[in-house]
Amino acid sequence: MAASANMRKKHRSPKLAYQSEEDRWKAVLNRDTGVDGAFVYAVATTGVYCRPTCAARLALRRNVRFFATCDEAQAAGYRPCKRCKPTEAKQTERQAALIARACRIIDELERAPSLKQISRAVGMSPFHFHRLFKAQTGVTPKAYATARRRHRVQEALSKQSSVTHAMYRAGFNSSSRFYQSANEMLGMIPKAFHGGGFGEEIHFAIRECWLGSILVAATSKGICQISFGDNSNKLVQTLHGRFPKAELIGGDSKFERLVASVIRFLDSPAMGLDLPLDIRGTAFQQRVWQALQKIPLGSTATYRDIAKRIGRPKSVRAVAAACASNSIAVAIPCHRVLRHDGSLAGYRWGVERKKKLLTREGNSE
Repeated sequence: MAASANMRKKHRSPKLAYQSEEDRWKAVLNRDTGVDGAFVYAVATTGVYCRPTCAARLALRRNVRFFATCDEAQAAGYRPCKRCKPTEAKQTERQAALIARACRIIDELERAPSLKQISRAVGMSPFHFHRLFKAQTGVTPKAYATARRRHRVQEALSKQSSVTHAMYRAGFNSSSRFYQSANEMLGMIPKAFHGGGFGEEIHFAIRECWLGSILVAATSKGICQISFGDNSNKLVQTLHGRFPKAELIGGDSKFERLVASVIRFLDSPAMGLDLPLDIRGTAFQQRVWQALQKIPLGSTATYRDIAKRIGRPKSVRAVAAACASNSIAVAIPCHRVLRHDGSLAGYRWGVERKKKLLTREGNSE
């Protein structure tokens, strides 16, 4: 019974938990953020009422009165504090609204605004805005703008009947600017992305290995996909999803030899894998993948290490996203990248496969 009573007390709403003036005064003394909105307090000597969290100098207890709402305090003749602004939304709500507004502005502009421009539009200093934006969204304003524009370009190229229609759909009025942005974001010309592999022949084969099923696919340029799975049909569906308009061809005898070399590498990593690759990704992704290929056999690196190696020390999250987007397993060894604490983190083809790959490579040095 006592435990149940404690649970009920613990989960009471702020308004119910702070009915007594003693509890309310303690909340004011502690500037308890959990009671913001539960009540306000007024100071008789100043004629002002405040939030419980107001940063102003505390009044003497004998001069303080408590009210359940702002309306009650104003009806008693008190005016709102200009510092904590009790009649306005909570600070966290105001900040969230400002960041949401900034996101809408970024979404609507053809060219990404500078930090100074966007911070001025929402009435904040560049430094404070940058810090608040990253805290609220998890990414910097520049990273958000880049991601949104990439999404717009990819979506438009996937859905529109022509590259020209896609250009206007993505919000670009200049073809030169569109092609420049698209090349940077997609890692290929817009026509190639829009075509979904149109006109290409992609040879592929699925075999069994000690990691389960493995699919190896290649264009005339080189290997474009190595992936693992437990279901052969799903592996083919993934390949088709990347290249919906390409002609997929089951491997011939020449291609079988290429697949065999990949499987031999899995069995004996020390022998190396020197095969041409057809790497398709954004400019940033390709820089990350090139850095991954330089991690020696039997070694690992953290996402932060890779970010530093490509000259983007603050882009740890973006590096992690690039690793997760890698479609060419083992040849681009994203399995050799760990979290900063040494834990395995995620792996596109399963953490257990990542663990087995690292163990095999460690034993073959």
